[in-house]
Parts: sequence; C-alpha cells; structure tokens
Amino acid sequence: MGKSITKEEISSFEIEEFPGEIYVIDNPVDSRKAVRYLSQFKLLGFDTETRPSFTRGLLRSVALVQISTSNICFLFRLKKCEFPLSLINLLSNPEILKIGLSLKDDFLSMSRSFKFSPKGFVDLQKIVLKHDIEDLGLQKIYAILFQKKISKNQRLTNWEAEELSEAQKKYAALDAWACLKIYEYLCLSVCSHT
Repeated sequence: MGKSITKEEISSFEIEEFPGEIYVIDNPVDSRKAVRYLSQFKLLGFDTETRPSFTRGLLRSVALVQISTSNICFLFRLKKCEFPLSLINLLSNPEILKIGLSLKDDFLSMSRSFKFSPKGFVDLQKIVLKHDIEDLGLQKIYAILFQKKISKNQRLTNWEAEELSEAQKKYAALDAWACLKIYEYLCLSVCSHT
C-alpha cells in the first residue's frame, strides 16, 4: 500500500518557511540579471501563480513565475514586465532541469501569455508514484517526506496586485523551493536518478 497522509495529520505539523532570500523581478533589466544568475545552476525549483477567477469561463494568464535555487527565489511579475525573452530562453533550455508539480496546468496558463517550447522540465507527480507516494499535491507530498506543513493560505489571493504582500512572496517562494527540495530528496538522496 502506498504512502498517504490526512489533512488532520498535516495540521499537527510545524509550518515550513522558505529559508532564503526573495527577489521580486518587475522589469526586463532585472529579469536578464536574474536569468543570468539562475543559468549557473543545473537544478531549479519552478512554480507559477495565477490570479483566481471566480467567474465561470473567465481564464486568466499567469501573473507570477517563481524560480528557486536552494537559497534564492526570484519572483517574475509578468503583469509588470510582460514575458521577458530571457525568461522564455531559460524555460526552453533543456540543459537546466526545472522541477515543478502538475506542470501541464502551468504550461496551459502560460500559453495564454506567450508561445514557448518548454524543455528541461521534470514533473514531481511522475516521480512520487515511483516512490510509492499516493498523494499528488505539494502539501501532502512535502508532509509525507519532511513532516512539515506548507500553508496554502495565500493561494487564492490577488497575484496581480500592485504590490505583493510579504505573505504572498513567502508563499510563492516556498512552493518553488519545496519542489526542488522534494526532487533532491527523492532523486539525489534516496535513489540514483533513473
């Protein structure tokens, strides 16, 4: 029987926090600098945030792309700087592995803003199944592996706000970083990469 966890069990865990520095990127110049820095790494955590829509049939494009190393996370605010070419190039680079969760949804949302060919992406949902983990959500996977809770309180906030709150920044950074941490634990610590 596969590993799974209940919400009640998770609620007893200590809340996890992103341990590093967070940089908000809202212009093309900073975007190029951030991508130049990120391009030094072979493994990155990846996630996106989209402003929630409470209107049936209204689909929004991605507002935020989060890319994290083990100690720095960059939050690319797409409503402020469009989709920078430097970021598109990073997301299309097959040499740099970008680790995310449920990537099909992210790609679909991003395709509403721009066309790109995603390369070098690894979806954790495919990996955790090989490790006998039944739960496919980030919060549950993380809780099973690390006995810590990822708070989802900011998920349905306005990601297109003029300024992101500190709580939004920490939430966004944590999601991307957690994907990287899970991958490193499962594929670098526990087993050899297949």
